[in-house]
Amino acid sequence: MSHDIISELSQKKLFVNMVVSAWQAQNKKADDLLSKLSDDRLSNETAPGRNTGIYLLGHLAAVNDHMIPVLDFGDRLYPELEDIFLRNPDNPDVERPSVAELRKSWKEINTKLDHFINDMQPDEWFEKHSLVSEDDFSREPHRNKLNILINRANHQSYHLGQLAYLVNNGN
Repeated sequence: MSHDIISELSQKKLFVNMVVSAWQAQNKKADDLLSKLSDDRLSNETAPGRNTGIYLLGHLAAVNDHMIPVLDFGDRLYPELEDIFLRNPDNPDVERPSVAELRKSWKEINTKLDHFINDMQPDEWFEKHSLVSEDDFSREPHRNKLNILINRANHQSYHLGQLAYLVNNGN
């Protein structure tokens, strides 16, 4: 291999490692925060008139579950979470799984994602994800699988900021 190819592969690997590390750090923060919050605390709103912790846990689980087919890792584990936590706002009239079920789903989804994420090769991260057409991807190659991971890590960080209010929130 030429020096340029080795350099390009090394750069891709470095970039992928940085993004995957950021993703894993967000998941660890989420796990740590969720372990601090009791089921009762998760039933509280993060602020008056804002989402409950239960809703945010379900929302994050549904988003992560949706990543499985988007990244071509297979089918969702919990497709029923989409209607409850992605298509509807936090609505007390919508029947939801229990907090225990959501915690279990969260763990199972992330275990599956971790397995596939850790097995991916650097070049695979720069392939198109399932939500983009071949034509669009040829014009916009940044719409790749790695970009999905960056986006979802940022999304998770945003909601962890909301959940953090439940740690000392006196609701």
